[in-house]
Amino acid sequence: MWCAVLALALALLQALWSAPGRAIVFHSRDEALEMAFPDTPEVRPLDFYLTPEQRSEIEQRARAKLESNLITVYVGFKNGQITGYAIFDTHVVRTLPEALLIVLSPRGEVQGTYLLAFYEPPEYAPPEPWLKKFTGASHDRRLEVGQSIDAIAGSTLTARAVANAVARAVAIHSVLLAERK
Repeated sequence: MWCAVLALALALLQALWSAPGRAIVFHSRDEALEMAFPDTPEVRPLDFYLTPEQRSEIEQRARAKLESNLITVYVGFKNGQITGYAIFDTHVVRTLPEALLIVLSPRGEVQGTYLLAFYEPPEYAPPEPWLKKFTGASHDRRLEVGQSIDAIAGSTLTARAVANAVARAVAIHSVLLAERK
């Protein structure tokens, strides 16, 4: 009897160990910041603790909820001038997280959207060419899947999650960064 229980336990452990992992981490924070600011000698984090008014305004502009009242924006500097902003956005797609990096110009236009980590099944991950469709988005362009942004066949939840993350980044710029020089 004990042999059968031990054999079953070993079989379960082997199945768990040999099951392919679904989590994919594509880039670390440092790698992502290098992608965001390739020729920028200085990158500084800028922390914001949102007031209720700021949080409400960002959420209304983005039409998407924020995960936290604490926001860190990375600011690139070259020759004393701001070269751009980078915002990490980690959120749940369906039941598991995804991490993105949204890079904005000093004026708040999306310069790049990068998938950093994806924990849902890989077939639901947003393809790189689709992520490039967000380039040029700004507070003047509404980001809606099926309208201004094409849907991803079979990955509607992923498409909406990415669109919401980009909309949050643009709204963060509009509310917190637009007046900075």
